[in-house]
Amino acid sequence: MPIAENVRLGADVRIPQPALVNLYGCSIGDGTMVGSFVEIQKNASIGSRCKISSHSFICEGVTIADEVFVGHGVMFINDRYPQAVNEDGSLQTEADWQVITTKVGERASIGSNASIMCGITIGKNSIVGAGTFVNSDVPDFAVVVGVPSRNIGDVRQRQSINNGEKS
Repeated sequence: MPIAENVRLGADVRIPQPALVNLYGCSIGDGTMVGSFVEIQKNASIGSRCKISSHSFICEGVTIADEVFVGHGVMFINDRYPQAVNEDGSLQTEADWQVITTKVGERASIGSNASIMCGITIGKNSIVGAGTFVNSDVPDFAVVVGVPSRNIGDVRQRQSINNGEKS
């Protein structure tokens, strides 16, 4: 699994196991860390100071802003109606479908094994719980969980661990 020559890597990008990633035609910002067994496809953009955990898949059409956390095994989707073949039975190529884009805002956190449907925006400073299937926009500062995702709170209203008061 190579890092292709057409990958744009910012300063101080860390890829501890470069032989165990598949990166091509993408851009990765300064200070970002990319774990093993990650694939980042062409025309995907990762911001600065992000953490992309192992076994995640970031497909074409995904834009991730600065300081985003992507947990282990997160899957992005860029096609609402994927098919292997056309009506005539011929294998589909890039010419046979259109990439649907997805955006992830600054400082968002996406938990392990989340699946992110295409055509949505995950707001800044939001949290997507582990295992969540995100099929609609996530507002800034929202906490979403479940299958399908549902909004259960606001990160600005977190309970203090020590005394139970709102912080």
